[in-house]
Amino acid sequence: MTRVERVREQLRLYEHPLLEFSAEPSGDGVELLINFKAAFSDPTVKVHTYSAMLHPRDLDHPNFEWVFQRMLYDCLHDYFVEMFIRTPQDQKERQRRERAGD
Repeated sequence: MTRVERVREQLRLYEHPLLEFSAEPSGDGVELLINFKAAFSDPTVKVHTYSAMLHPRDLDHPNFEWVFQRMLYDCLHDYFVEMFIRTPQDQKERQRRERAGD
């Protein structure tokens, strides 16, 4: 079984109401892709595809299933954090841009 087939096999074990998962070969590794399901997306809101590289050392790990689950959950966390449109940390930047526009 190839590395990408192994990842796809693992992805079939996961189902999420808002997200779709896929995997593509990328050199010696595998690119994990996470997309927001179109049925739930507002076409005016742009939600990017999350991409993460899975490296051969992780793909060939003897406990791959557990390593993969940890990486997938870490990616989900990062993906949802990246979806924020506004955070308290960017308030100063917004204020600076508003003052510059005056």
